[in-house]
Amino acid sequence: MRFQRWLRTRIVFLVFAIANACGPASAFAQSAIRLEPRPVIEKRLKSFAADNDTREEMIHRQLAQSGCVKGNLSEKLVREDLPPNVICILPGETPQIILVGAHTDKVETGDGVVDNWSGASLLPSLLFSLNGQKRHYTFVFIGFTAEEKGMIGSVAYVEHLTPQQRARIEAVVNMDSLGLAPTKVWASHADKGLLDALFAVSAETGLPVSILNVDGLGSTDSESFARYHIRRITLHSVTPQTMKILHSSDDALSAIKMDDYYDSYRLIAEYLAYLDSTLKQAPPAITKAAN
Repeated sequence: MRFQRWLRTRIVFLVFAIANACGPASAFAQSAIRLEPRPVIEKRLKSFAADNDTREEMIHRQLAQSGCVKGNLSEKLVREDLPPNVICILPGETPQIILVGAHTDKVETGDGVVDNWSGASLLPSLLFSLNGQKRHYTFVFIGFTAEEKGMIGSVAYVEHLTPQQRARIEAVVNMDSLGLAPTKVWASHADKGLLDALFAVSAETGLPVSILNVDGLGSTDSESFARYHIRRITLHSVTPQTMKILHSSDDALSAIKMDDYYDSYRLIAEYLAYLDSTLKQAPPAITKAAN
């Protein structure tokens, strides 16, 4: 059985190495991360609040409940009239960072379950998954405020970092509007190495992901990091048929497909573990932002 697993892993690796001849050359490392059971994921999704202050407070509380210790959990005020960014640091062997983000705010219309409680409420579960294993990288989980007002929270966060602090961010993985369909990726605004890694994880786990670019739909917090040439990738679930749900009264719990949503959680958790074990192996040729 061990040989069969090894052989299967090598086949997946060779397929991606051939398809991406200029890409990274590292074998898939099977992770042993712990996953939250589906009822927990659904309960957090269903706990959405109507106002942005409460949403931020809930993410803060859930991060603490999921293992973010007091000294590593903080709030960063962005503007007096807005909820703060909520930040959890999960230390690793090195100070180099993989940042995992999702905005906590919503527009006035609709419940904002899809956009973006679906992303924000996964932050505590992803923290739980990564906290159960040894990590090379330091993970920083951030619930960004005021994305809907022009990415105010993420812009403030990255602009207030020193050049040295920005240089420590190896990758930004952003989640925005999950659960409408199987996981999608905004490939035209993603680093090639991060994109290749995502499809390698999908192939190994059997969890689906496909490309659906949303260039004409708007922007998202990952783009705040692009100007500093920080590698980024955004995962979503929007399709041409479901775009109309965003910022409308149809943005409600009933729009979520729970099977797809739980698969997205599993895929992202495995993806983060994979990045932790392989990102340091990426050659310089793929470390530049794609755009």
